[in-house]
Amino acid sequence: MADETRLSDTAAAQPAASEKLEKVVIRFAGDSGDGMQLTGDRFTHEAAAFGNDLATMPNFPAEIRAPQGTLPGVSSFQIQIADYDILTAGDQPDVLVAMNPAALKANLEDLARGATVIVNTDEFTKRTLTKVGYSTDPLADDTLSDFVVHRVPMTSLTLAATEPTGIGKKDAQRAKNMFALGLLSWMYGRPIAGTEQFVREKFAAKPDIAEANLLALRTGWNYGETTETFATTYEVAPATLPPGTYRQITGNTALAYGIVAAGQLSGLEVFLGTYPITPASDILHELSKHKNFGVTTFQAEDEIAGIGAALGASLGGALGITSTSGPGLALKSETIGLAVMTELPLLIVDVQRGGPSTGLPTKTEQADLLQALYGRNGESPVAVVAPRSPADCFAAAVEAARIALTYRTPVLLLSDGAIANGSEPWAIPEVAGLAPIDPGFESAAAEPDSFQPYARDPETLARPLAIPGTAGLAHRIGGLEKADGSGNISYDPANHELMVRLRQAKIDGIAVPDLEVDDPDGRAELLLIGWGSSFGPIGEACRRARRRGVPVAQAHLRNLNPLPANTEEVLRRYRTVVCPEMNGGQLATLLRARYLVDVQPWTKIAGTAFSAQELVGVIDAALDGSIAEMEHDKAFAARARATYRTPGGK
Repeated sequence: MADETRLSDTAAAQPAASEKLEKVVIRFAGDSGDGMQLTGDRFTHEAAAFGNDLATMPNFPAEIRAPQGTLPGVSSFQIQIADYDILTAGDQPDVLVAMNPAALKANLEDLARGATVIVNTDEFTKRTLTKVGYSTDPLADDTLSDFVVHRVPMTSLTLAATEPTGIGKKDAQRAKNMFALGLLSWMYGRPIAGTEQFVREKFAAKPDIAEANLLALRTGWNYGETTETFATTYEVAPATLPPGTYRQITGNTALAYGIVAAGQLSGLEVFLGTYPITPASDILHELSKHKNFGVTTFQAEDEIAGIGAALGASLGGALGITSTSGPGLALKSETIGLAVMTELPLLIVDVQRGGPSTGLPTKTEQADLLQALYGRNGESPVAVVAPRSPADCFAAAVEAARIALTYRTPVLLLSDGAIANGSEPWAIPEVAGLAPIDPGFESAAAEPDSFQPYARDPETLARPLAIPGTAGLAHRIGGLEKADGSGNISYDPANHELMVRLRQAKIDGIAVPDLEVDDPDGRAELLLIGWGSSFGPIGEACRRARRRGVPVAQAHLRNLNPLPANTEEVLRRYRTVVCPEMNGGQLATLLRARYLVDVQPWTKIAGTAFSAQELVGVIDAALDGSIAEMEHDKAFAARARATYRTPGGK
């Protein structure tokens, strides 16, 4: 294009200065149809290929297609890239790319003073400003006076760049996210060759659309090079990570890979019986791609049918899996109880989201812990495992499958929305280093009619597994109580108590690693203990506190049932124990009840993850003794707001 040539000549005469940064946090925000998730994902791939450490935090609207230009319709994608190992996607964006007024208004409060704001000025019309409640143009008044603002007419520049392709205006406008990606890639020295290849492959059947997106991408890059507005580029060097082969991965993808690996390690076919539900659906999507590894996926008509099929597959000698979120877990509870009674291996993946009921379908929460532990009729103990990060989902899935097959039990794998949709570098493990899993199926009876389906392995208390149809191993199975040993139906009170306690003892006896404590100099009197996706924010908060000379220890639970054998010893080692979690204090309640230790909760139920700085404040409050008062005040403030909003309230 003629304009591109002219702009490039100008850039050669006035090269931008370069500034080195250790890290940067960037948030892309726009309408749900603006392609912000794709933009963020491509920037993530560029950063991963460059060698940065990274962490991402997508944020979706709950509606499939919210009204255009409205606050509920804002979609965003945050990424932190760094030249050292990081634990979170960052507290506050250093750079906000706002594609319209709604994106600006929805995200402005999250910015630190001095942050850079890049806005698409073409979308700041009277109509769009009024739609989100702006009485004046924030680009013309003092609204953005605390920030470095770059006004860029992205839509019109994209339309001009794509004009030679001859595509329609609507399709051309859709390419403005590629303009934004090109501009940010130039600002931070990210290569775009990978994105160009991605665009060509994605739109291989529509070459004119591919060309339009490529032109928009390159025009965004050239705009950064040529305009005097952007006088500085920034360099974030590759991170020094432990040796290995890495790839960028989301939690749902890592979990799916872990399930595939568990099938290979155990020599079993994998069967996923499931029903799509946000934010777990990507597990189904990913596993459906791996038929060549013996994976069968079945999209059932509902949650109950999905888990029923998965349990049937386990009975038939496969590795049975079902995936869901909190509402679906409730529907699956009766079949989980059946799996407990029949003592069959079954993996139930719960990707937690905000509740109750439909709740906040696209937001994160950790509020299904008590449901996982106790949400069934009768005494129905199951093992519970929770990954701590996207990359950890692989190992957690393999471990959950190993427990299910070894101990003949359902295992609940508790991921959450922040882990499932977030991404980070994953060190691909060496296959030879993964221990095999022995499913231990019975092959033949010692003598006719001698098979005892509820005999117990003396070490694991697991009953033997016999695939239906195996000669000489016929046995009864079902939801009615079984007699110890023989498996005959039994209503004997003493037998029922024995079987209930045996099933509980089997779970209690699962071998899990000891709880590890990160306490660098051993001087800490304060311990922060967490589970799930709180790992990153807690870890980063502890780092910041230690840099200020404040000793603080961190421990993180992956195994939530059974708990590690040394959990009580660890808790009693510290004068103050605080448990941050994204619920009303479920783990804190469990630890207090079981160990009679004063574990103080710090709770958040906002549909958003903890920030590290938020937890730095918790550390300070715990050390000065005001944390209980702060937690109480937080709950009181919520009640006060509810009262205020009630008709007649003051």
